[in-house]
Amino acid sequence: MMITVNLDVILAQRKMSMTELSERVGITMANLSILKNGKAKAIRFSTLEQLCRVLECQPGDILEFQEVDY
Repeated sequence: MMITVNLDVILAQRKMSMTELSERVGITMANLSILKNGKAKAIRFSTLEQLCRVLECQPGDILEFQEVDY
């Protein structure tokens, strides 16, 4: 199983830059990049809530579960 982060897709749909999202959510560009690139090991609910509020979306729009055959 694998969790995919679709932050780049949502940003494109909202025509918002990473810089703007970083400023509006209060997350450093480095941490936002780690999340966007799928390198994060965890995400706080408060961070996810802020992302959803700013991007006007649901958590399931940002995070997606995918089955992976090994």
